[in-house]
Amino acid sequence: MKNYNRRTIRHKRVRAKIFGTAKIPRLCIFKSNKHIYVQLIDDEKAKTLLALSDKNIKSRNISDLGELIAKKAEEKKIKKIVFDRGGYQYHGQIKALAEGARKGGLEF
Repeated sequence: MKNYNRRTIRHKRVRAKIFGTAKIPRLCIFKSNKHIYVQLIDDEKAKTLLALSDKNIKSRNISDLGELIAKKAEEKKIKKIVFDRGGYQYHGQIKALAEGARKGGLEF
């Protein structure tokens, strides 16, 4: 029997319901102890369209990362996304990143 933590169980439940395409990719978030990683993924082709982390921004403000991913997505003509919070609860850094992406012009 596998030993799962709460985030993994939540993540499996969320991933069963959402799916990204080339026109509407999935915005996937992963948090390590030090950094946050964000990807735009086309699940039909199993390809990562765009990947960024908080290492790409100068400030430690996570909403700046959301705005940057929105800007890069706009360059690839992506306006709408499916938000995959990665099993993390929607507060704190995850919420700031989502609000930054909305402010940058992405539609969820």
